[in-house]
Amino acid sequence: MKKFGFIILFCSVFLINCQGAKEAISQVKLTTFVNPFIGTDGPGNTYPGATVPFGMVQLSPDIGIPGWDRIAGYFYQDSIISGFSHLHLSGTGAGDLYDILVMPTNSQFSKRIAANSFKPFSSFSHEKETASPGYYAVDLLDYNIKAELTATERTGIHRYTFPKDDNSQIHIDLGYALNWDSPTETHLKVIDNNTIEGYRKSSGWAKDQRVYFVIKLSKPFKSYQVFKNNTETTSPVTDKNTKIILNYSTSEKEQIVLKTGISTASIEGAYKSLEIEAPSFDFDALKKEAENKWEKQLGKIDITIADETKKKIFYTMLYQSMLAPTLLSDHDGNYKGANDKTMNAKGFDRYDTFSLWDTYRAAHPLYTIIHPNRVSDMVNSLLAHYKETGLLPVWSMQGNETNMMIGYHAVPVIVDAYFKGIENFDTELAYEACIKSAIDHSRQIDTYMKLGYVPVDEHHENWSVSKTLEYAYDDWCIAQFAKALGKTEDYNTFLKRSENWRNVYDSQSTFMRPKLTDGSFLKDFVPKEYSTYFCESNAWQYFWSVQHDVEGLTEIVGGNEKLSEKLDTMFSLNPLPGDKLPIFSTGMIGQYAHGNEPSHHVAYLYNYIGKPWKTQKLVREILETQYKNEANGHCGNEDCGQMSSWYVFNALGFYPVNPAQGVYAFGSPLVDSAVIHLENGKTFAVKAKNNNSENIYIQSITLNGKEINRNYITHKEIIEGGNLLFTMGKTPNKNNKNTMATSSKIYR
Repeated sequence: MKKFGFIILFCSVFLINCQGAKEAISQVKLTTFVNPFIGTDGPGNTYPGATVPFGMVQLSPDIGIPGWDRIAGYFYQDSIISGFSHLHLSGTGAGDLYDILVMPTNSQFSKRIAANSFKPFSSFSHEKETASPGYYAVDLLDYNIKAELTATERTGIHRYTFPKDDNSQIHIDLGYALNWDSPTETHLKVIDNNTIEGYRKSSGWAKDQRVYFVIKLSKPFKSYQVFKNNTETTSPVTDKNTKIILNYSTSEKEQIVLKTGISTASIEGAYKSLEIEAPSFDFDALKKEAENKWEKQLGKIDITIADETKKKIFYTMLYQSMLAPTLLSDHDGNYKGANDKTMNAKGFDRYDTFSLWDTYRAAHPLYTIIHPNRVSDMVNSLLAHYKETGLLPVWSMQGNETNMMIGYHAVPVIVDAYFKGIENFDTELAYEACIKSAIDHSRQIDTYMKLGYVPVDEHHENWSVSKTLEYAYDDWCIAQFAKALGKTEDYNTFLKRSENWRNVYDSQSTFMRPKLTDGSFLKDFVPKEYSTYFCESNAWQYFWSVQHDVEGLTEIVGGNEKLSEKLDTMFSLNPLPGDKLPIFSTGMIGQYAHGNEPSHHVAYLYNYIGKPWKTQKLVREILETQYKNEANGHCGNEDCGQMSSWYVFNALGFYPVNPAQGVYAFGSPLVDSAVIHLENGKTFAVKAKNNNSENIYIQSITLNGKEINRNYITHKEIIEGGNLLFTMGKTPNKNNKNTMATSSKIYR
């Protein structure tokens, strides 16, 4: 009897423990699956520091040494840190920002090196470094100082834990610059022994960048030295190169919190950033707030997948998809406008950092699903840029047009938002902005309108073929917008312009080929060569950039089988050992380059010619091979959310081949299940039955319990909520009669 009682007691305890374990598992925070170090090595160019979703501040460590590898300020292979600056770009090829460098030091180490312009630095070890959403920490080994960082939308918060030392210091360096960045005017003013204010104006990729700041410290500094061009002076000071050193006596493990509020418009705006977002010096509370903001946003997609490594990649990609665009306006709505004036955003938050050549493809369509309210502000931000300059942005940041890359790709972002029912923006103004941007005479658009293509010229970045194709796609978007608004003449004009891709198609080579002004094709043409006629690509990679007319592309090459043969060659024609591949040609599968955006939709084109199993195989291969849970985890530049958004979409099982169509083509889902929590209160669930690394082929698809005979789902079907079920298997279902959406139509 006693033995029986013991068994009952044991079973009860076991069940209670199992239930407790189950609850503990369910309560694991999604932020624990994020690895901010993915992309900090190799070509990813990401940063590991502290930020909040789409925040103005990106507080992150700087190695302090220039170069392509350190274009985000940090490179995983390095071993020193020269400080922590407040602004960084995520995964771009642009070396700008790095504003307001802060570095704690003491008497334990004083070495200086030329490589980082003789700035203070310390060695560090990855074993004494950690990062999670909204938080970064590292031990500065040479000083025995622990540095911790967190952030709000417009403030950066540092906590430094010092050893005992009568000569502890905090350096605030406004003259610090890296890569393309160069200060033009900086200003420092000591208000009291807890408060410093100032600004940093600079030129680089962003030609007129302005950051106004206020710094407050939890402990009064006992003295300070102000420097102008490395010569000691007095406060206030204004010059190109200024800095201040704050002096402290610290006890063992004493902590000092430094918080920086910023604004692109005024010092008053910076004060308000601090007052509203970080009124206290409670670092742990602010860190918790940042973590909660990330948890809320990551929780918009709740996935189940057996492989925890893949779960970490998924949530890191979802995290990185929200690092741009970034806030530009302060709490009063003021910001530095693209017209170089202080402007005011009324009724919306002004965003910038629009890497549109990249992000129009997947990032912005993803935002329309999980961040539609924020998309409204983003569209209003694009329109604000138009009102300030007369054109929509091409690649804008910090209230500047950089004119980097090609196309007028704010157009598909706006048109996509319009057709998906994104509210609270002026439709007529949006239409006007699209038209004006498409008829401007800059960037060879005038020649494009005259000839029907962009011809070869001697310009360094001629990119003539790529421009023709990108302009034609944007023209199709405008045509659909015009049709919806009843503007028939414009519809006919831009629909005709959307056919301009045909003008660079060469039937002899069966490629899009550079064309001279006289209408003849360029001689000595080799499709796999990288030339000035293709934007960061070759003729193989740009051939498929006719997302709006896949049917037309299929017809012009000779039908489904001819296009299938060309696709097969695309994915099997591997570069030869002697081929010279440029820095952006990475993530290669044959001539497909996943590390660069023009390739991102190509695997899906098999869906349009009756061979969806080939799409499924390739999509799963790309998911499995081009993303890793390690510092060298991106096969190319992350590009402000595009590479990561591609992963998020494809892991869920679908992707927007034509980003402004409102249609998502099916691929091969990586997750076992996912629930998308929509902002309208509904949920859209995805489940992959019998899913594993071998069962990569779709056998059947049901939507809300009914089998569907097509290879796509519409945006409307997702937003209305429901259940999408993929049944997976080991072998291709070549009897699949499902169809693909006509690429030239809008599906609302």
